[in-house]
Order: sequence, then structure tokens, then C-alpha cells
Amino acid sequence: MAFLKYFLIRVGILIPLFVIFMAIGLGIIVSAVAATLMAFCIAYLFFRPQRNAAAESVRSAVSPEARRLRASKQTTDGDIEDALIEDHPDLRIDTDQKIKKASSSELRQAENIDGSRHV
Repeated sequence: MAFLKYFLIRVGILIPLFVIFMAIGLGIIVSAVAATLMAFCIAYLFFRPQRNAAAESVRSAVSPEARRLRASKQTTDGDIEDALIEDHPDLRIDTDQKIKKASSSELRQAENIDGSRHV
């Protein structure tokens, strides 16, 4: 969220500057370059806390620690699925299909086909 907030601040600075430079008559390329440089300078000087928060959110998303946390969560999810299958041998989990909401009549029909539950 911090990255998005900082991005929107910079875009919110860039667009008005670009419009002002176009109104002055600098041309599209010069206006784009000048607006980009000024937006960078303004954001760098006046929005340091937001920039630091954005950098921290990106760092925490791609850090080795975040990768370990995602891997441990996937392992935990797999362990939960394995335990569920061991406790309920009649339960079939098919993760290759897209999840859709089943109506109550579809659920009753699925249970009546062979007596086992299908999820």
C-alpha cells in the first residue's frame, strides 16, 4: 500500500507539471522530461517518509525472509491438506479445477453419485 501511495503522489505531481509546461508551449518531449525531473526532485525533497515506506514495502516483499515465510506457509497448507486426506479417506481434493460455488442441489447430487463426498 505504501508503494501505491508514493506512486500516486509522484503521478499527482507529474501530471499538473506536464500540463503547465505544455500550456507554456515547451513541446511534448521537453514538457515530459522537465515534468519528470521536477516531479522527481519534489518527491525526493518533500516526501521522504513516503519514499522510505515504499522502499521498505518493496524490500520486505522480495527479501529472502519473505521468500522463507511464503515457503513455510505453502508447506503448512500442504501439511493441512495431507492431514485432511488422511483423516477423511472418502474426501477427494481436486486442485486442478477452478473453484465455483455449487448449489445445494448440486451438492446433494454429488453425494448421491457414489456415496462419497467430492470437493
